[in-house]
Amino acid sequence: MEHDGFVVRPIGRVESPLTDRAGAPRQGDEGAPEAWLVFEERVAPALADLRPGDRVLLLTWLHRADRDVLAVHPRGDRTRPETGVFSTRAPDRPNPIGLHGAEILAVDGLRLRVSGLEAIDGTPLLDVKPVLGELESR
Repeated sequence: MEHDGFVVRPIGRVESPLTDRAGAPRQGDEGAPEAWLVFEERVAPALADLRPGDRVLLLTWLHRADRDVLAVHPRGDRTRPETGVFSTRAPDRPNPIGLHGAEILAVDGLRLRVSGLEAIDGTPLLDVKPVLGELESR
């Protein structure tokens, strides 16, 4: 993916039973099913220390997003006032980067099974970062 001089290469993709935006929960803690993260071979060494039970932050590219949207009615509720997208977690936004908290349930080679991921099937995965604990454990 290239935009204004930035090149972002996905490191993998999401495999999920969620196939369309309308059927996906708005947040991972609102009934998201378990999903698989399938990584490209070139990033295999980066997976070395991930374990079941680890909490991670996933950065995705929301590939079906409308990049021209600057304001939304939060949660699609037209009774709520229109709000700038930078004050919301709306998927439609100028740079549709998704941020998802998840827990690793299983590690199988280049595949991680996770809970709490509301991204739809085929969503490009950009990065994985650990959830940091207390300062002493970092």
